[in-house]
Amino acid sequence: MDRNSDKKQSFLVTVNGKTREYPAGITFGEIAGVYQKDYPYQIALAVRNGKIKELFKKVDQDCTVEFLTLADDTGHKTYNRTATIILMKAINDVIGMDKIEKIKMEFAIGSGYYCAKKGDFEITDEVVARIKAKMQEYIDKDFCVIKKSMQLDDANILFAKQKMTDKISLFRYRGSSTVNVYNLDGYYDYYYGYMLPSTGYVKCFDLQKYEDGLVLILPNRKNPTVLEEFKPSPKLFKSMKIAVDWGEKLGVDTVSDLNDQIRQGGFNELVLVQEALQERRISEIASDIVSRGGIKFVMIAGPSSSGKTTFSHRLSVQLRTHGLTPHPIAADDYFVDREKTPKQPNGDYDFECLEAIDIQKFNNDMCALLAGERVELPTFNFVTGKREYKGNFKQLGPDDILVIEGIHGLNDKMSYALPADSKYKIYISALTTLNVDEHNRIPTTDGRLLRRLVRDARTRGATAKRTIQMWPSVRKGETENIFPFQESADAMFNSALIYELAVLKPYAEPLLYSIEKGEPEYFEAVRLLKFLSYFLGVGTEELPKNSIVREFVGGSCFKV
Repeated sequence: MDRNSDKKQSFLVTVNGKTREYPAGITFGEIAGVYQKDYPYQIALAVRNGKIKELFKKVDQDCTVEFLTLADDTGHKTYNRTATIILMKAINDVIGMDKIEKIKMEFAIGSGYYCAKKGDFEITDEVVARIKAKMQEYIDKDFCVIKKSMQLDDANILFAKQKMTDKISLFRYRGSSTVNVYNLDGYYDYYYGYMLPSTGYVKCFDLQKYEDGLVLILPNRKNPTVLEEFKPSPKLFKSMKIAVDWGEKLGVDTVSDLNDQIRQGGFNELVLVQEALQERRISEIASDIVSRGGIKFVMIAGPSSSGKTTFSHRLSVQLRTHGLTPHPIAADDYFVDREKTPKQPNGDYDFECLEAIDIQKFNNDMCALLAGERVELPTFNFVTGKREYKGNFKQLGPDDILVIEGIHGLNDKMSYALPADSKYKIYISALTTLNVDEHNRIPTTDGRLLRRLVRDARTRGATAKRTIQMWPSVRKGETENIFPFQESADAMFNSALIYELAVLKPYAEPLLYSIEKGEPEYFEAVRLLKFLSYFLGVGTEELPKNSIVREFVGGSCFKV
């Protein structure tokens, strides 16, 4: 008899090197319950023969199974996604579908996710309390999350009844005739990614009123059983909301909106408007620097692939229009010699920590320049791991200003000896505000990761596998050394362009397809490929030579 036939009464399942026989019809969740004691955190997903399976799926063949927990990246995203559908159902039940025009998960803010609304209702503390109580009710009742494959036409009818026209618009660009829909106690929604099997898995959450909407607070991967205190970030929030508002004014709120612009021939105008908006913001920052008087050091910091180099060049151009003479300085040139670089617990060099920089030498040189002295600045040789001096002398005159780029630029410990009134600090990041649809936000980290994949392949010959492999370490450095200081910035600059993912798609897809099944980076590659599948790809012909996107795809007029 074929062991994998429909008549098979049991299957052999190997977990952690041990094989057991289980009856046909058993779910991966039931098997996970047997092994849960061996895992420090809640099991969220199964990996059957190298392919991720949701826990409510049934075993249908002899197989080898691994488990992912809430502390794994994919498991963590699954938790957040399940919490989101619980929130959306609660809002729908408390407010009423007839009063809701739009409920949109917009962006991450601190330890939470900001949710905005449109419709004939107000978000008050009392309303938030009712929604939170309703969410807890669903969790206590442990409702099953049911996944169903539907014909596209049937799904469109279903979502039209629920006034989710954004889903219908998104499905227009899907190549498949079917779509997977999730059902939570009669509430239907669509999500790209996996779900937990029931609401009872979401044991840790909070909901608070924030600005004109609310914020869903969820645990992080490091400790998925504990909530961090939600700390408002007013400057970051303002920057994100400006981008969201402009997206709405341009009529590009979701991926399907962007695809419509491309399909209807409006892409070129969209590029021009977006680039003009960024240039206007850079001009405003330059004007603010000049108006303060006495600024000699512009400190630029931001996470990986934010476009810091292009931004510093464009800011320098704007400063020149005010009669100043900017000089770029890379803080990386003050790295300590390689053998003095601190190491991580795994033995790798920790180039992200503050101690990797010769802070004293940096401050001595900057103070000497501020005093009008002539100083020879170093250049770090990344091949030899040594600082070198090649006659790069600087002396600041009345109109000279230094534009310093480095991840620690917002940390006052980096420039401890410089007078506060001589410094102007800028935080830059690619703060993506485009959504897949109203309930599926695009993490800002996804946009930056795709930027880095494309750039590293072009400029460093790095594979997508290597870039994804390094990404957790990069993110750890950002969390420790950049994000804690972002609210201390004098100005914030959002380098994300609403059209850029359509441009990155043709470059990123071949790189991601090179990652083979069975490699640790495969799941992330599959996730990103599915994400990119929602976009129509476009070429770079319409992009200005000074666009920040050029830093990643090539063709920039700047040396980047």
